[in-house]
Amino acid sequence: MNEYELAGIESIARGVCVRDGKLLLCRAKGGKSTYLPGGHIEFGETGRVALVREVKEELGVDSSTGAFLGTLENSFLQHGKPHAEINLIYELKLADEVEYGSLKSQEDWIEFIWQDLGDLDSANLLPTAFRRLSDWPDVRFEC
Repeated sequence: MNEYELAGIESIARGVCVRDGKLLLCRAKGGKSTYLPGGHIEFGETGRVALVREVKEELGVDSSTGAFLGTLENSFLQHGKPHAEINLIYELKLADEVEYGSLKSQEDWIEFIWQDLGDLDSANLLPTAFRRLSDWPDVRFEC
């Protein structure tokens, strides 16, 4: 048995929101890595419900989910301990009245940025498999 077999596995709902060729990303303030917006799926929630709830909590805006884009398994060391997650990825559509530059975090520890879809390496997007989103055929929509 390896160390990852002993790790708990988290279920995460993530959203892909593209506007004007830029992808909405989240990061811890002062952090060096970014990730797709979203968060933990709570017991009894679907991934879609969790994503909409997390966007409301973190950005203070209404949203909806579009197509299910896929699943990504990820395992890594966090603070020296094994960690694993299963990411459910959906199109994320922000409410029509949400303006491109008006998104502000509702939580003190995170911030949101718009990153060029073709330059996700420089944003240190994690998991690294997400850096190839521009190759996904379905990721051409505007949120």
